[in-house]
Amino acid sequence: MTETKRIIVALDFATETRAIALVERLDPARCRLKVGKELFTRSGPAFVEALQDRGFEVFLDLKFHDIPNTVAGACAAAADLGVWMVNLHVSGGPRMIEAARMRLDRMSSRPLLIGVTVLTSLSRDDLSAVGCPGEPSERVLALAALGHAAGLDGVVCSPLEAAAVRAAEGPGFRLVTPGVRPAGAALDDQVRVMTPREALAAGADDLVIGRPITAADDPSAALRSIEDSLMS
Repeated sequence: MTETKRIIVALDFATETRAIALVERLDPARCRLKVGKELFTRSGPAFVEALQDRGFEVFLDLKFHDIPNTVAGACAAAADLGVWMVNLHVSGGPRMIEAARMRLDRMSSRPLLIGVTVLTSLSRDDLSAVGCPGEPSERVLALAALGHAAGLDGVVCSPLEAAAVRAAEGPGFRLVTPGVRPAGAALDDQVRVMTPREALAAGADDLVIGRPITAADDPSAALRSIEDSLMS
């Protein structure tokens, strides 16, 4: 990837007011934005459109997981909204993924379709508790292969699995990595983490970063510090 915007700032806020206060301090030429379930549920499509009107590309992080026709319709609605990227759970299976991809391929302009493999908050014990024994890395690799074969543009995976997924799936398959924390930052609720520079070295294309930027006294300076760390 030759893109200069590698950082996706996670707008994990409870209110639109707080999110906009942060966005006003960021430059759309330097980052993209992620809108998740809470903020989208509270503020809806109009909020996403408002971000795009400010020049930001939006990753709509709603992690669709339902019957194939329902997910395909939801992805088409996201495309109509004009978002840059949308995601679904790979564990929904190949028919669900294929239905979504086919619907998007019929559109004149479509978002990137990305699959969630294993949430970065989940440990080996967590997976075992829901009937998926084994290491998280094993499940990530299996789901990434399934998603790639079914037509995904890439997957969401922790940076710890990025190198293995890149080796298995090759170049051109987009890797979006949450669980990225600058050196010395608090881990919060993430389990499988790396620094931004380590994540890129492992093969990540996009780095999803929230609190190290959004909770900083100067979010723009925090973003610049992370950008500098990628070039040093």
